[in-house]
Amino acid sequence: MTIQVGERLPEGTLSESTGFDAGTGCPLKPQPLQVAELAQGKKIVVFGLPGAFTPTCSAQHVPGYLAHYNELKAKGVDEIWCVAVNDGFVMGAWGQQLGVDGKVRMLADGSADYTRKLGLEFDLTAKGMGVRCQRFAMVVDDGVVGHIAVEEPGKFEVSSAEAVLATL
Repeated sequence: MTIQVGERLPEGTLSESTGFDAGTGCPLKPQPLQVAELAQGKKIVVFGLPGAFTPTCSAQHVPGYLAHYNELKAKGVDEIWCVAVNDGFVMGAWGQQLGVDGKVRMLADGSADYTRKLGLEFDLTAKGMGVRCQRFAMVVDDGVVGHIAVEEPGKFEVSSAEAVLATL
């Protein structure tokens, strides 16, 4: 069952790599983060997507949140999280390539455990991608979901930064 408005985010762990090795340029070891602790006392926009370096995700989804960062902050958003079923190294490198510069937290759900807890998994095994995250956006206030929008497969309409801004 997909998480609903009024429900608290489930307990779980995501990981994040925010630093890079000066010698190799590779992301540093991802750090585990407890979602409930991370969300406490904050208004957060969380958006999920099928995967790092994929066309819509790289060309539209993350760039849209970067482009509207100041508007989202002006509406009281403390943090913006991007969640994908990729490992923390990949999410760190992707964030660096997209120039997120701390504006969007690139949070990894490497085994899709948290995505399953949200009820937002999407099986792309037939396409060689395994279990992934559906494309979605939600507004979370102090750990409680205030808005959630899940895209139909192949669509990019209700989870964009513009759509989230319209709900705020």
